[in-house]
Amino acid sequence: MSKIVITDPMQPAALEVLAQRPDVRAELVVGTRSEDELAPRVAEADAILVGLTPITAKVIDSAPNLKVVSRRGVGYDNVDLAALRRRKVPLAIVGTANASSVAEHTLFFILVLAKQGMAYDRATRNGNWTFRESMSAVDVFDKTLFLAGFGRVGQAVAQRVAALGMKIIVYDPLVNPKQCGNARVQFVGTLREGLAVCDFLSVHVPLTPETRDLIGTEELALMKPGAFVISTARGGIVNEGALVDALSSGRIRGAGLDVFVDEPLPAAHPLTKLENVILSPHSAALTRECASRMDRVATQNCLDAIDGRLDSALIVPNG
Repeated sequence: MSKIVITDPMQPAALEVLAQRPDVRAELVVGTRSEDELAPRVAEADAILVGLTPITAKVIDSAPNLKVVSRRGVGYDNVDLAALRRRKVPLAIVGTANASSVAEHTLFFILVLAKQGMAYDRATRNGNWTFRESMSAVDVFDKTLFLAGFGRVGQAVAQRVAALGMKIIVYDPLVNPKQCGNARVQFVGTLREGLAVCDFLSVHVPLTPETRDLIGTEELALMKPGAFVISTARGGIVNEGALVDALSSGRIRGAGLDVFVDEPLPAAHPLTKLENVILSPHSAALTRECASRMDRVATQNCLDAIDGRLDSALIVPNG
């Protein structure tokens, strides 16, 4: 009998998928976070189904029968990819399962920031009716959105904001514009080129050594005064210290952040003191519908890998 070790809480949808396979045994080890605790629990695992629990080289090497690590999401910075590649074990992700939800959250940030939803809400609650005359809100129509990264989520964002009449520019050196087939977006050749002309920057790249601090002091200084920054990708891609400085000085008018270097975000973090920032607790993909979709796909990836028919489109590529 094959064995799947599940390291993080799952939705009932995952159990429904597993119920169809009496030849597969699932073991839930939720709360086992350290590699010393987790390593012996995966010794007989054919598959590891993981959320945010760190899957280190020690854990991977403790599972001699391992056929796949299946991530219930699309980011994978908590998994030692080099160790998997050394073992020739695939890392599977959920593909488009969370793209629409994260794209909607990005759109939520864009609209709240443009319409200054937080400021107008505070003013109304405080009886400051004259705040309506401040005309602090701006339209998104005819504004330029710069997508740094044009994978599944970036493309889903582009589809949605196009309906709002926004101009969309894209930088992604890993995407061939000719194969993209999206006539509504304009590709630029460098990150700097996009930063210089955008009204909104939205980041949609994985966290890797190359993308860490992708948006720092120099990059923020290239942006228009009064532009907005949004990240629903991973903490560390936008340098938090540089962003706090740009927001405090007013050079960057506002930001919407769902991801942070340290999670949970410390209560005393400077970002929590700023009124021109909207924050969410890494929850862009955690709608009821999306959580079920992700868990179904992640569970099916485990079963498909055990059966030797894992969809190559859901495997994180080498290199």
